Amino acid sequence: MLKQRIYLDNAATTPLNPEVFEVMKPYFTEEFGNPSSIHETGHKVKTAIMHSREQVAEVLHCRPNEIIFTSGGTESDNLALKGVAEANNWKGHIVISTIEHHAIEHTAKYLESRGLEVSFVKVDEKGMINPDDVIRELRDDTILVSIIYANNEIGTIEPISEIGKEVQKRGILMHTDAVQTGGVLSLNVDKLHVDMLSLSGHKFYGPKGVGILYIKNKTEIIAQQIGGGQEFKKRASTESVPSIIGFADALTRADKTREKESKRLTELRDWAIQKIQNEIGGVVVAGHEQNRLPNNISLCFSGLEGEALVMRLSEQGFDTSSGSACTSGNLDPSHVLIACGIDAKTALGSLRVSMGKSTTKEDLELFIDTLKEEVVKLAKISGVVDITCR
Repeated sequence: MLKQRIYLDNAATTPLNPEVFEVMKPYFTEEFGNPSSIHETGHKVKTAIMHSREQVAEVLHCRPNEIIFTSGGTESDNLALKGVAEANNWKGHIVISTIEHHAIEHTAKYLESRGLEVSFVKVDEKGMINPDDVIRELRDDTILVSIIYANNEIGTIEPISEIGKEVQKRGILMHTDAVQTGGVLSLNVDKLHVDMLSLSGHKFYGPKGVGILYIKNKTEIIAQQIGGGQEFKKRASTESVPSIIGFADALTRADKTREKESKRLTELRDWAIQKIQNEIGGVVVAGHEQNRLPNNISLCFSGLEGEALVMRLSEQGFDTSSGSACTSGNLDPSHVLIACGIDAKTALGSLRVSMGKSTTKEDLELFIDTLKEEVVKLAKISGVVDITCR
């Protein structure tokens, strides 16, 4: 057992940056006003929110009034899809991929139940989407395309800029779920060619329960949470001021260190994947080799139970996950891995390792040594002979 736990589940959530927490603190106790109030106490808080909106807009290279604060990535995705659908009188056709996060996939299926048509673009064995396949699905009644920027399970980074450029050229709205990319990839919405983009604060060392939806000006979208005029009448509810302050500060900090940290993590990732492949026979590495999130290592062990492996590693002091944290505990194989052509037996043995700014090479060396031990033990219990370690 380790003296101190090693956290390797940063794709699920990251710890709140202590410096961000210090920036948030005054808005819990001292600057407590309601930003909708017209007195001085409320005005000071409203001004702070305006500054946060400007901070986020600077990272996204957009206008401050194009930033809508929400409760997180799931709400942002729902607002994007449902808001556009309602603006089109719940009619039309939308396009998504077969590896979207459930916040998109389930919302799209809900829209199907309301009468809209949905096309699902397939991916290759590495989880890559061919832009031509997206374009082929477009129709005269297509109102929206939503493609994930980088997959939360396998880490594959999609050609969003290329897809978005062709989609926008045809006068169709383009949305991307960019939740996994804050502080890791560029979020320049003009270069990405997107009309809407979703982010969640707790993925880049900010607070939980807060996110944004970038909505390009003149985009027709109907608010899905009503009861007030907040967020430019796109999202009613008294603002969670400390969370908004924390979101903007965390995103700004993460973006400033993005290139240096991404380079460090990419080097660690590639070293770890190579070492695992060299020392564990029978392991399958899911996702694209190069076009991959810097912190993502996605593994599959055919015949083993991913959940069981996660628990065994946890007992030894390592926090990992089996696929997406949002589906943890679900005994069905990952829809993402199945979409990549991985068979169900192998997909059920998935293990996601996602590094963070505290991850070191020493951490990974300890992890890989323990992984080898636990894989061997679990293989013996499960009667699997194809997996060997050296």
